[in-house]
Amino acid sequence: MFGKLDNKELESLLNRQVIGRIGCHDNGVTYVVPISYAYDGEYIYAHTFNGMKIEFMRKNREVCFQVDDTRNLSNWQSVITWGEYEEITDEPGKRNALRLLNNRVVPIPSSETMHLTPDWPFSPNKMEQVEGIFFRLRLTKKTGRFEKTSGEFFYGT
Repeated sequence: MFGKLDNKELESLLNRQVIGRIGCHDNGVTYVVPISYAYDGEYIYAHTFNGMKIEFMRKNREVCFQVDDTRNLSNWQSVITWGEYEEITDEPGKRNALRLLNNRVVPIPSSETMHLTPDWPFSPNKMEQVEGIFFRLRLTKKTGRFEKTSGEFFYGT
């Protein structure tokens, strides 16, 4: 069976995944890159370093964000969202982003880029210990699709 995810299923998929893909565009070039993230029901939060995606998003704040859960080629869910890039520069905003990112349930083993500090998963005493850029995506539109054979179960559905 093929169909549309309802709002509860969309939110469930966004909440339980930790890897998504940002699509950004600038000067005729589209760039899609995976990121680790946290979702609070309104925003996608992430941490990164200077590079192409940050350069693109600073110039063009409109982005697309996609997550999926693929069990096999006939059992999958996918959510595509659109939104706006917001760089987090204030101390309380950074602390909130760090808290959300540290509270994710991440698979073990996890990549080095998911570890926000050398002491991960523990929070640093000072924000100055966390290098890089915190940002969030304010989601403005969401859509989702699924395909499922009988008997297949997705967490949260």
